Amino acid sequence: MAIGFDDEFDYLDDESFDNIADAPFMDIKGSKLQLSDEEKEVERISAEKEAKELIEKEKKVEEAAAVRDNEYESVIFVVKVTTNKEDKAMEMIVDKVLKRNVGVYALARPHGVRGYVFLEAPDREHAEEAVYNLPYVKGILPTQVKYSEIRQMLEPVASEIKIEKNDIVEIIGEAFKNEKAKVVRVDKQKGEAVISLLGAAVPIPVNVRLDNIRVIRREELEE
Repeated sequence: MAIGFDDEFDYLDDESFDNIADAPFMDIKGSKLQLSDEEKEVERISAEKEAKELIEKEKKVEEAAAVRDNEYESVIFVVKVTTNKEDKAMEMIVDKVLKRNVGVYALARPHGVRGYVFLEAPDREHAEEAVYNLPYVKGILPTQVKYSEIRQMLEPVASEIKIEKNDIVEIIGEAFKNEKAKVVRVDKQKGEAVISLLGAAVPIPVNVRLDNIRVIRREELEE
């Protein structure tokens, strides 16, 4: 039946709506016209959040690129610290660098080096900011070093260490530094050697790391 059919659409002929937005259109499922003010606000906040995250990501990429561009302009400083507290001092420096975003590229403590750590930064100002007024840190030495001068300490190559039984060696690290000794046994898998101190009244075997001794004389193994 068509009775009442025209009445259902009488509002389309009503000229009382000056603005089309005021017309009583029917809601269509999924249409933006159905969004409440609260939902629109949620969408707006979500869009702003995504835009901020994108800007922040681009900023981090630019900062990383800047660091790479400056990596060859960095300087390595020698930081004097309390002996036997090297690890503690490094923890303090790292904590400060991360919390305050200090411009420091790297921090290293070579094995066997006591009382000092190496710090890489763009300039002395950044280096001093990183270590200023920290426990166990005594200051920065005035002399700067080049990477080539400390490369061997930072990148030891185990395959290049050729130490054999009966070698006479000098200890260059740990407690018996500068002492002479004879190699009793070598364990290359562990990177260690058992040595006997030549200056000791009674031969006592001592375990040392291979990178803490250097050969000063090689004796042929007696058959």
